[in-house]
Order: sequence, then structure tokens, then C-alpha cells
Amino acid sequence: MTTSFQNTDVDSVEGLLGRLEQLNDIGAALSNERDITRLLEYILLTAKGITHADGGTIYSKAANANSLHFEILRTDSLDIAMGGSAAAPIHFPDLPLLNAAGEPNDSLVAAYAAIHRVTVNIEDAYTDPNFDFSGTRKFDQNTGYRSRSFLTVPMCNQDGDVIGVLQLLNAMCPGSHEVVPFSKADQQLVESLASQAAIALNNRLLIQQLEDLFESFISMINLAIDEKSPYTGGHCQRVPTLTMMLAEAAAKNKAGPLASFSMTEADRYELKIAGLMHDCGKVTTPVHVVDKATKLHTLYDRIDLIDTRFEVLRRDAEIAALRQQLALRPCVDAASENATLENLKVQLGALDDDRAFLRATNSGGEFMSDDAVARVQHIASHYQWRNTKGHQSNFLSADETENLSIRKGTLTRSERDTINHHIVATIKMLEKLPWPKHLQNVPEFAGGHHERMDGKGYPKGLTREEMSVQARIMGIADIFEALTASDRPYKPGMKLSQAISIMVRMKDEGHIDPDLFDIFINQGVYLSYAQAFIHPLQIDEVNLATP
Repeated sequence: MTTSFQNTDVDSVEGLLGRLEQLNDIGAALSNERDITRLLEYILLTAKGITHADGGTIYSKAANANSLHFEILRTDSLDIAMGGSAAAPIHFPDLPLLNAAGEPNDSLVAAYAAIHRVTVNIEDAYTDPNFDFSGTRKFDQNTGYRSRSFLTVPMCNQDGDVIGVLQLLNAMCPGSHEVVPFSKADQQLVESLASQAAIALNNRLLIQQLEDLFESFISMINLAIDEKSPYTGGHCQRVPTLTMMLAEAAAKNKAGPLASFSMTEADRYELKIAGLMHDCGKVTTPVHVVDKATKLHTLYDRIDLIDTRFEVLRRDAEIAALRQQLALRPCVDAASENATLENLKVQLGALDDDRAFLRATNSGGEFMSDDAVARVQHIASHYQWRNTKGHQSNFLSADETENLSIRKGTLTRSERDTINHHIVATIKMLEKLPWPKHLQNVPEFAGGHHERMDGKGYPKGLTREEMSVQARIMGIADIFEALTASDRPYKPGMKLSQAISIMVRMKDEGHIDPDLFDIFINQGVYLSYAQAFIHPLQIDEVNLATP
């Protein structure tokens, strides 16, 4: 934000009117600036411009703080620029508002203006008897500068609380480099500017506080999800990060179908909020479904029950063999006894093999063959065991058979529907909120990350053309994070090459946006994310030439 200032004669009516017009323009500009740092810098540069001051400083004061903090410092003739957009930071210590005795620090002019909420206009700092300018004199000795006139104005908000101090140094006579005192007109204009600036700054601070409160509320929801399930907390943080990485890469891209995609700061903030809230509906998902580490896991892993049944079958087989041996005792038939024992070994071996198979099957995976499913169903009905009620029963219940026959992962269809419902809950929750204009797309961005480009996704079955670029970006981020995450209960984190290979197939099958995925790969977004968030042992070479 820049403003040009006219070298008007401050003593003329025309000059004063000209500066008043500038002040009106400044008020409108102040209300439009969103960034607090740029707003503070604009306030200082504007005040310097309308008073022809050589230098100036903006101090901020936090609520209940007992000090003033240096924010922006400029001295044109010394080419000093610190804070704000300048590369050099300000390392000066804060100005205390209380002295060592705990009394008001009235010796420092900026502190005095803040404490007493009054403007201080000093013609010459070296001859002023009221304030301690020893630090100023030392600065002048080191730089060869001569600090003379000071105008220090408190910035008070609508409630009369001081939120900052504006200090100007060395008013310059228009048309020359002569240092003159700040005139009464200068003081009135700067006081008016400080009042407008304080209101604009306070409004921006209030908005910032509301945004911080809102983001803290989002963090609280994610913390609730994290506390509910330690396997999703990292996901809630990593997906927004990867989303913004891919969005920035897409915005920098100037070729291809997405060449026109761009983002303002407001767009970035909107996407960031959507990313943080993309899984807020998981607060409604039952823990035992979210944390289902194995196929038979509910509140506990039921594979132990099946282990017990195998032990029962082993016991029954041994008892049956012993009974047969006892039946042979009167005739003492060694051959028959040996045959019984050999038969027992075969039975126990078959039981152990089937037990090991079910334990391995229970862990889940990316694929389960038709033969493996048939074997589960065979075990379910082939073995009979006497249950706790003394009744002969199939070895596996229908529910256990269904779970152990899951072909991919650990969730049954109904459980997957339960998991998938989280996105419906997310959309319902987000659509209930009264979003302001600059955040009105959050529900669409966050609610579309499980849709597919071919319209086969959920919950709305949207096609690529019906989705925003941001929602498509979030879909890629959500999938890649899930594939590479090492904190899931049901699988280890994939190697980078394996995850990319799966996503290439997803691209070819119409699952994810091909143009965004090309940017994801060609601009190295996947690798930057991997180096920051994936375990080093998972990062292997990716053959990008493989079709």
C-alpha cells in the first residue's frame, strides 16, 4: 500500500485542506488493510508523509502489558529501516512503563504518552527538561545525527485503552532540509490520524483475536479426535500442511490446464481452515471402528477367542485319542495305538495350520485372494466345537466369518459405511456454521476430499467438473497422507515408491485429479512432504518414468 504526499504549505488554507483530503483517503485505506504489520507500517509512513518527518517509530502495547514494544522504525536521512517490510529486525528492548520502584516511568517520552494518554510535542530534545533523552544523545553521537523535534502521540482504541504509540522525529521544512518543530496543525493531523489508525488497528486486532479463537476451537476439536483415537490426530495436522504445499505449487504453476489458478491471502486462509476441519466429523465415529487394528477387533481383538476354540479342539482331539488308546488296553494293540497317535498329530497339525492362517488373515492387508476367502469359510463350518452352553456349534460365527473374509483392510462394508459417514457429519457440522464471506467455501472444500473425478466417490458423487480445485487438492493430500502414515493401527506406513505407484493407478482410474497429481509429482511436492513428515526408512527411490 503506497500513498503520495504533496509538499503543501502547512500554513495556507489550501495546504491544510489538501492534507485533510489526504487524511480522508488515509482513513479509507486503513480500513481496507488486513495485515497488521503492513497496517502499522502504513500508519507510520503516512504520519511521516503528512508532517514531512525524517523519522518515526511505532510502538505496540498488548493488553495488560507493562511495556511498549518496538514494531516499526524508520529514519530516512540515515537510511535506517527496521521492522515491518524491512529486512532488518528490531533488536531494541521494550520500553518499560514502570520503573524499578514500580512507579510510572515518566522519564521516557513514549512511556509518558502511553501512561497519561497525552500527546507530547517537543521542539528540541537536547533542551527539554522533562524527559530523559540520554539514549537519544548516545545514538546521535554514534551516528552523527541530530535529534531535535519530537511528536509523540498515544493510539487509543474505542474504549480509551492505549494500544500503541506513534512517535515522529525531526519535522522538515517543505522544500528544504531544515529541521523545524512540529506545528499545531501537524499535531492535530497526527492526533486525528492516530485516532483513525487506532480504531483500524483495534478492529484488525479484534478480528485477529476472533480468528485465533476460532483456530483454537478447531484445534480443540482435533484434540478431541486425537484423544479419542491417537491414530487420527496426526492426520488432522498433516493433511492441512500437505494441502497448502500442493496449493502453493499449483498457484506457482504457470503452464497447462491449471495455469490460471491463483490464491490471495484470503484464499489461503480459507483453504487452511478447510484443511484443519476436513475430518471434524470423526468426533461422531465410534472409537472401535476408527481404531480397528485387525479384522476381528471390536472393543478387543476376538482372535483370542478363536485361539481358545482351537485349544478346545486340540484338547478334544487328544481326549478322543486317549480314549481310543484306553479302549485298546485289554488287547494291547500297539499298531492301533500308533495309528491313533499319528492321526492325532495330523489333526493337531491341521489345527495349528488353520490357526496360523486365521491369525495372519486377521491382520488385514491390501488384498485377499478368493482361495483365502474360501479357506476362511471352510474353517468356519468344517470344525465343530462345544460352546459354553454345551451345544455343538460352527467354529466361526457369521460375524466372525464376515470379518475374516474382508478382502482389503480391516473394515466390513457396514463399518466402512460408518467410517464414511464422518464426511457426511463433517459437511452437516460445517454447514451449520454462519461462515463469513471470506470463509463461505470451507464446507465445499472440506466436504469434497472423498469425491472422485469420475463421480464414483462419496457422499455426493460429484464429478471433477462439479468440484473446486481446492477440494481436489485436498483429496490428493488426504490419500497420500493416509498411504504413507506410520501411525495407523491396521498397517505400517508405505514406502514412498509404493504410495506413488498406487496414486498413479488412482489417477489412471479417474480417482484423483490428473493435472494436480502431475504438479504434485513434477514440482516435487511429494518429496518435500516426505522429507518433513515420513520416516526416513520409508523414503526410497521413485521411478517417475514408469507409466
